[in-house]
Amino acid sequence: MAEQLSPLADDRALLGRTSTAERVSDILRSRIAEGFFPPGTRLSEDSIGGALGVSRNTLREAFRLLTHERLLVHELNRGVFVRVLTVEDVEDIYRTRRLVECAVVRGLGEPPHGLDALAGAVEEGRRAAREGDWKAVGTANIHFHRELVALAGSERTDELMRSVFAELRLAFHLVDEPQRLHEPYIARNVAILEALQAGELAKAEELLAGYLDDSLERVVEVYRQRVEEQDPDA
Repeated sequence: MAEQLSPLADDRALLGRTSTAERVSDILRSRIAEGFFPPGTRLSEDSIGGALGVSRNTLREAFRLLTHERLLVHELNRGVFVRVLTVEDVEDIYRTRRLVECAVVRGLGEPPHGLDALAGAVEEGRRAAREGDWKAVGTANIHFHRELVALAGSERTDELMRSVFAELRLAFHLVDEPQRLHEPYIARNVAILEALQAGELAKAEELLAGYLDDSLERVVEVYRQRVEEQDPDA
């Protein structure tokens, strides 16, 4: 276990001298999003606390924060686990995305909108696709939508959607065919970006709404199949 968690020990430097549960939760959130701790994984207090060099109380508080964000679940007498989403969870995530992301585009106002980071996420996805790294394409896709939300200039909205996107990654980690899941949306990200660059907000919102509806349908289809394979009685 110690050898397995050696990459996590590298994160200790991120804690600095002012180690807090919030910083530990940031590290664990990122590791969960990366798939370092896949859905269903039991998190060992002793192993993770030792790897990060933090106290049991600090780690428990970090676990509590991530449980509140719906990334972890505490099972009585069993411990803390990375959450396995239900299909209903996935549908609710996309409902939230549609409400927030479309509202951000609708409320942008007159250009210019500062789209460099959004364009960078598009190029990140294209580069990953050329390299055949489809999980990285999925990461770039989430970066695109995170930067889209950031156009609102609202720290509260950024914080809300950070948790939503991290939770979405839990579903992505159960998908065996990331190319099939992510490839169609590279061109659609480009189309949304181009509409925003042209100041065509209504068109960008329409493209985004259609994108999210189609993505929900595809993710639910693939995710339901995967969950049923793992638990035929589900």
